[in-house]
Amino acid sequence: MTLSFHQLTLSDREAVQAVMLHAGRRNCNYTFANLVGWQFWYYTEVCVLENAVMLRYTFDGQRAYMVCTAEDLSLELIEALVKDSNGNLTLIGLEDSQASQLLTLNSQLSISVEPIRNQYDYIYRRTDLATLHGKHLNAKRNHIHRFRAEHPDFEYRPLTPELFDECRRLTEIWQEDKNVNVSITAERRVMETIFSNWDALDMIGGSIFVDGRMVAFTYGAAVTKDTFDVCVEKADRHVEGAFAIINQQFAEHLPEQYIYFNREEDMGIPGLRQAKLSYHPEILLTYNVVHITKND
Repeated sequence: MTLSFHQLTLSDREAVQAVMLHAGRRNCNYTFANLVGWQFWYYTEVCVLENAVMLRYTFDGQRAYMVCTAEDLSLELIEALVKDSNGNLTLIGLEDSQASQLLTLNSQLSISVEPIRNQYDYIYRRTDLATLHGKHLNAKRNHIHRFRAEHPDFEYRPLTPELFDECRRLTEIWQEDKNVNVSITAERRVMETIFSNWDALDMIGGSIFVDGRMVAFTYGAAVTKDTFDVCVEKADRHVEGAFAIINQQFAEHLPEQYIYFNREEDMGIPGLRQAKLSYHPEILLTYNVVHITKND
């Protein structure tokens, strides 16, 4: 098997999603909007087969791969990737079941598996986030009640291109108490790519307005037929409860076909991890880095 990679572009969407949306993998890295948005950062290349999509990344001079398939990873495919990587293959974003399956391959390959906790995805039932039912979400309901009491005339508005300038303004406010570093600058570039291709990427977003001013917004796209990936969530930190209300309202207004919300990883940030755990995810989707070399 010979693999042929090319630079990922928006024109690859139909072929890539024909595999990814049906593969049943809720991995946020398979959301096409994320792939296109971050292409400039990782120099992402793609190879599409009948039942699999291979992604090849280059970052800091190192090469790594991701594979999306609904089927088991075949020895033939893995050996083709090893060959493409010149005998030193790094697979990223592999779920536990995929990593375990690789270890059972009868081959001349040396395989090591390393879990990457900072990259685990937090996946929730959409209705749990929309209704906040249950004792374990008492604190979240209280946040919502306080916000509604303080801002009884708040508005939820679907996010449309007419509101993108408001999103830019709010992003500047969100950055006020942060150091504007390379990653934040890159995130702004990703956002502009998404805004420029909003309809072509089938993005869905929402926003919260208080006294005619946007105080929170969010957006994302489908990663599978029943799972929605929340790519971005921003709020004015000076407005108490803004993050809580956009989370709840977006879940409430999202089409009912989406059973699950993937709110992506915590990047090892303690406060972000605590916040995401406090919503009690239905699934903590584990990821591994797998290193594969060919034995002599």
